[in-house]
Amino acid sequence: MAAQFVHAATKRGEPCAMFLFEEARSKLLNRADNVGMRLQAALDTGLLSAQQIDPAELTPGEFAQAVVDAAERGARVIVIDSLNGYMHAVPDERFQSTHLHELLNYLGQRGVVTLLVGVPQNRLGTCMTTSADASYLADSVIMLRYYETEGEVRQAISIFKKRGSAHERSIRRFDISPQGIRIGPALAGFHGILSGLP
Repeated sequence: MAAQFVHAATKRGEPCAMFLFEEARSKLLNRADNVGMRLQAALDTGLLSAQQIDPAELTPGEFAQAVVDAAERGARVIVIDSLNGYMHAVPDERFQSTHLHELLNYLGQRGVVTLLVGVPQNRLGTCMTTSADASYLADSVIMLRYYETEGEVRQAISIFKKRGSAHERSIRRFDISPQGIRIGPALAGFHGILSGLP
């Protein structure tokens, strides 16, 4: 989903940067291609930079500087995938949220849209693997969730927070296919979707 924001921005001619802790750049490009987002073209023209981050080779300060450099080169959208990878890169928990909060404040003051991807510990359920407080770090929180129904594992999307304005509170079906991302109807006939077992 974060790649969709990047794809839309680069189609408008806006520079973007992606910092990948979780997967190889080639894998990201392949997955994006499979859902109709041709990110390679943006890489070829220089509108997109996508950098794999190895926490063993890059200190937290060096990572923060790489993000700042991307913003100073004009990136309008920056993706950090994932928050879990970032937290592993900053081993002292006392400073994780503080460092990230300062970095996000800087990017926000520059008008950069920053997307942080957080991955749940278990695919079905609400437990997160990090101690980061999403409400403290983010102006908006979008929750994607797997849930089981009628012998299938499906996906749902909901907006948990949107600072400064009202937002839709329904939980909707969410599908990713070769035709792209599709937001479906509200899942009004269910209770407990966020637990993964409605």
